[in-house]
Amino acid sequence: MRAEIQTIAGEIEKSLSLLAQRMEWDTASHRLEEFNARVEDPTLWDDPDAAQKLMRDRQSLVDAIASYEAIRQELSDHVELIEMGEMEDDAGVVTEAEDGLKVLAAKAAEKELEALLNGEADANDTFLEINSGAGGTEACDWAAMLARMYVRWAERKGYKVELQSESAGEEVGIKSASYKISGHNAYGWLKSESGVHRLVRISPFDSAAKRHTSFTSVKVYPVVDDNIEIEVNPSDIRIDTYRSSGAGGQHVNTTDSAVRITHAPTGIVVTSSEKSQHQNRDIAMKALKSRLYQIEMDKRSALVNEVHENAGDAGWGNQIRSYVLQPYQMVKDLRTRHETSDTQGVLDGDLDAFMGATLAMDVSGKSRADANADD
Repeated sequence: MRAEIQTIAGEIEKSLSLLAQRMEWDTASHRLEEFNARVEDPTLWDDPDAAQKLMRDRQSLVDAIASYEAIRQELSDHVELIEMGEMEDDAGVVTEAEDGLKVLAAKAAEKELEALLNGEADANDTFLEINSGAGGTEACDWAAMLARMYVRWAERKGYKVELQSESAGEEVGIKSASYKISGHNAYGWLKSESGVHRLVRISPFDSAAKRHTSFTSVKVYPVVDDNIEIEVNPSDIRIDTYRSSGAGGQHVNTTDSAVRITHAPTGIVVTSSEKSQHQNRDIAMKALKSRLYQIEMDKRSALVNEVHENAGDAGWGNQIRSYVLQPYQMVKDLRTRHETSDTQGVLDGDLDAFMGATLAMDVSGKSRADANADD
């Protein structure tokens, strides 16, 4: 086989090795037998919560085994076809099998990244908050650009996106926005996006056409489900209703049904602006529990993200990514050093490579660049 195809096959083998490691392949079949035995226990549903968790864990293992075996079989089939085509001098068979191998490599790489999403809340839906920072009108426009970027990313994943609340900028863009993004592993993927995002460009709002730097903060919290217990003391919260408003009234209603919950011990404030006040109370309470959960996870976590100070504005530490549109085109993650010159692709939602690099770093403790240097 050509060296290029051998390299692709080797990358698939590496992905399979990581998948096997993450699912503990040597004991997977035994654990599945144990799950199956417990599923047949007639007393299983005496505790519905435990039963549902068991069924989810079993299905997750079933899917992992099936995915691993399917990739392993496809790899073997494509390699055999290539070897057969070369022996029979059938260029058509070789080309078709090589194309299939390339598609499989992309699939294996995606499954490899998904295997890293094994945190307690990684599989959950997520809340995404965007807040404009230093930069005035520029920052509000930048916040709107980021909101569009994440909505497009979520739509590419097939996730459901719901706007929870929005505060319009005085001239353009948004001051803030909150979304609920629903889909398998939504939080696991998006959690790496928490931090400050910096934009450098020629301002479309500056008649002198000068370069401007803008900052926007992104915060990501998991939607806390029934499997994660968070106690909220009723005496610690204040619930207010108010009349919501948005840009042109197109995103949120203008009745007095909007709800704001303030958590006194932490100072956390969450809002929801759907049509039903009852629905808003439920959504806001879930958002509050998600914030409190994240605080607890940060306390418990031994891995603390490195704080990246921004020399231009010390108030905006924890900068994670820089988007430069002028005088050159570059998006660079400051944690992993992953970068691309395809700025438009990124702003259109092509974020998986950045998220994947951060996931790999969280597991290995080093950036992908450092890891490659060690190989």
